[in-house]
Amino acid sequence: MNAYVKYGLFFLGGVALGAIGAVAVSRGKLDVKPFATKVLSHGMDIKDALVAKAEQLREDVEDMAAEARAAQEERKAAKADA
Repeated sequence: MNAYVKYGLFFLGGVALGAIGAVAVSRGKLDVKPFATKVLSHGMDIKDALVAKAEQLREDVEDMAAEARAAQEERKAAKADA
């Protein structure tokens, strides 16, 4: 079986599975709302954790930049005194 046939079969299988899922959801046989809310709530938890980590990283970078500026000023002052 060559690659084109294999990928074609995967595509048709995905289309068929999507069509079956769409029919099940539209007829009310499959209740997706509780699952979707659970997935969204976990996604929001992950987003909050990432935002907190990014904020902490930003603060660390600002601290390093401030220390680098202070070290630069000390070097300039020492060079000016010499």
